[in-house]
Amino acid sequence: MPKVLISDKMDPQAAQIFRDRGVDVDVITGKTPEELKAIIGQYDGLAIRSSTKVTKEIIDAATNLKVIGRAGIGVDNVDIPYASAKGIVVMNTPFGNSITTAEHAIALMFALARQLPEADASTQASKWEKNRFMGVEVTGKTLGLIGAGNIGSIVASRALGLKMKVVAYDPFLTPERAIELGVEKVDLDTLLARADFITLHTPLTEQTRNILSAENLAKTKKGVRIINCARGGLVDEAALKEGLESGHIAGAALDVFAVEPAKDNPLFGVPNFISTPHLGASTSEAQVNVALQVAEQLSDYLLTGGVTNALNMPSLSAEEAPKLRPYMALAEKLGSMIGQLAHDNLTDISIEVEGAAAELNIKPITGAVLAGLMKRYSDTVNMVNAPFLARERGLDVREVRHDREADYHTLVRVSVQTSQGERSIAGTLFGNANPRLVEIFGIKIEADLDGHMLYIVNTDQPGFIGAVGSTLGEAGINIGTFHLGRREAGGEAVLLLSVDERVPEELMRKIEQAPGVRIVRALEFF
Repeated sequence: MPKVLISDKMDPQAAQIFRDRGVDVDVITGKTPEELKAIIGQYDGLAIRSSTKVTKEIIDAATNLKVIGRAGIGVDNVDIPYASAKGIVVMNTPFGNSITTAEHAIALMFALARQLPEADASTQASKWEKNRFMGVEVTGKTLGLIGAGNIGSIVASRALGLKMKVVAYDPFLTPERAIELGVEKVDLDTLLARADFITLHTPLTEQTRNILSAENLAKTKKGVRIINCARGGLVDEAALKEGLESGHIAGAALDVFAVEPAKDNPLFGVPNFISTPHLGASTSEAQVNVALQVAEQLSDYLLTGGVTNALNMPSLSAEEAPKLRPYMALAEKLGSMIGQLAHDNLTDISIEVEGAAAELNIKPITGAVLAGLMKRYSDTVNMVNAPFLARERGLDVREVRHDREADYHTLVRVSVQTSQGERSIAGTLFGNANPRLVEIFGIKIEADLDGHMLYIVNTDQPGFIGAVGSTLGEAGINIGTFHLGRREAGGEAVLLLSVDERVPEELMRKIEQAPGVRIVRALEFF
């Protein structure tokens, strides 16, 4: 039975979901890093919020850990590259607090438009400054969305309901999706020039850091109001302060800051500035939602192999997993075989699918191929760290789908570039379940890839198979199955033998010295 640790406070229903689904769960919160290191080694899964810091040291101590689940969006507290290198899946729950965060952005927009915090403070101070607080309507104003993903699209929907015009800057927003959302897709400079209000809804990356820089803030319309409920670091806080003090920026509301907790920020006390302490996801509904989602996601992964909202591997739903699992087994065997046979420093690999395979999610198939291939470099490789290892070695990965008639109802082909040119192998599924090799380096051959095997390339000639069988028999090596393929009579031939044990190196050299033999390789598939 898999075992999960919940190390941060979250809704009790999360622990109950684990128990109901047959996962052993411990709820142990408030541990120091040293205390967590002492216990983490016994767990397969770790469910966290923002308090637990999953550092390199914690990951090194987590010898059985397979998956980390963050109840929420931000994973700044997880060393994702190191987790990936260790083969640990990292998930978040990006949709559980989407409505809550979007509503907070809208709330801050209204607060800015009507100067609500300052008016409240003034009134409670018995000043009754009715003429001091002159707000603006949002109706008819232009809202500029920087980021039109899940949360941004909800903000757009709410803004359109308020009769605002919405323009959006998002490199990943397609024209079709923009029409569907009812927004106008624009470049960043156009958004900055036209927007009366700007809201940010993008992750913090090297491309988005300080996207509202001093230079870009200077391009905004005079009197603009800026709201950030996404990530600290998207706005240059020093430049924002200057814009507020000069009057170019009419107001700003930040729920997130470059340094958190933000207890001493230069924006504090600046007129027309509103701040909240990272409350975007802070509603009772959101906290329940993310807790339930992280429990479901971790359970799916540990029990069925389903991968949802993973940040370091392709998603694979619990419904997809059973259908894809045979393909992933085939793909891993093909990757392993080509990794064992192609000994060059590989720079390119192509994964092609056709027939029924072309209708599936190709990403898990690619991940399985790379996992098989990368076994030549690491004995702890899996689908999570295989792409990481491939990138580390400069391997260029290409995926191709073919919509064409073929000899097999489904086919996966793996090709690599070597010093001898392209080398390609292909496999199919028999009965939609059993992986089978059907082609190797242009030669048709059908074989199961399992256990210890011997791969021999030779010139097709009478008596060769008997000679190999006799040589192995004299050495006490039992042959399980043998599979033959050739280009043409008397031409290049391939022999694949399954044997009950690994063939010793000296015996392979003896076979290699036989007349007509070109290559002898021992293969392993476990």
